[in-house]
Amino acid sequence: MGALAAREKQFTLYKSAGCKLGKRTIRPHMLALQKLGIAVESTEETYEVDATTLTGGIIIMDESGDTATENAILGAVLASGETTIKFASANYMVQDLCHFLVDAGAKIEGIGTTTLTITGVEQLNDITYAAMPDPVDAMAWISLAVTTKSPLVIERCPLDFLELEMEKMRLMGQQFTLTNERMSTNGYFRLADIEVVPSELTALPDKLSCRPFPGLNIDALPLFLPMLTQAKGQTLVHDWVYENRAIYYTELTKLGAKVILMDPHRVLVQGPEELVGNEVVAPYAIRPAMAVLIAMIAAKGTSTLRNIYPIERAYEGIVERLTAVGAKIE
Repeated sequence: MGALAAREKQFTLYKSAGCKLGKRTIRPHMLALQKLGIAVESTEETYEVDATTLTGGIIIMDESGDTATENAILGAVLASGETTIKFASANYMVQDLCHFLVDAGAKIEGIGTTTLTITGVEQLNDITYAAMPDPVDAMAWISLAVTTKSPLVIERCPLDFLELEMEKMRLMGQQFTLTNERMSTNGYFRLADIEVVPSELTALPDKLSCRPFPGLNIDALPLFLPMLTQAKGQTLVHDWVYENRAIYYTELTKLGAKVILMDPHRVLVQGPEELVGNEVVAPYAIRPAMAVLIAMIAAKGTSTLRNIYPIERAYEGIVERLTAVGAKIE
């Protein structure tokens, strides 16, 4: 909606779906866009958008959502006047988008903070830009290596968005070696190759939770579950962001893991447990489904994972990439 607002004064967007994690409102998007003069009417199948008036304003983000912040930024860069976005997400994809837009001629101040000041421009320029490597994709491979105790090297990892996750793993006894530190192709982010050293894990003494950046990545939290099944002791995982995501973690019990659901947001994971193959229907949520797949690769015997669409839409060429590092998967 934000990206189209300066190009089409009135347009229709058909509603789409996503991970089933409980109620997922787009209200923060609507409230932010309203401050730019964009009116959105929701029907049963569509959003009817009126962007006849597109002017800057002061936006207090009702929720510091990544995509909601991006939507507001995309509307503001071509709006007339100045826009201030407060309580903005500062997560990796938001920073990457801002750097791309600035390279294309946008005027954005405060990148990497929770307050952005955007002065609208008349148009953006055609450019070539290299998107940053995805830290959550890297986290999946780190989780795979840790869970299977494999000496795997994960290349081009964006350190600023993995350091806290790595620190949590270090506290569990996991060892890493960082090599080839450098800047990303676009010049804005620190990268390194992370070599995972097979290690014996112990449970964290404190609960494991997540929060908007800076904090343990909300999408990285489910990828800790396979690792925690191999850690000695008991770990409390608090997944407060989504109404139902923690419930999916109990799917790991079908592979022999000890995961106790305490309430819709908290689970206790007891380890270490030997995982065994089984047939599981993938949760209709990207990261919990990937966590199940990682646990299956670590499990003894053969497993069947059904309804794999959530994984394939997020992890490009996943089967080919896994077989390339030795997984037996088809």
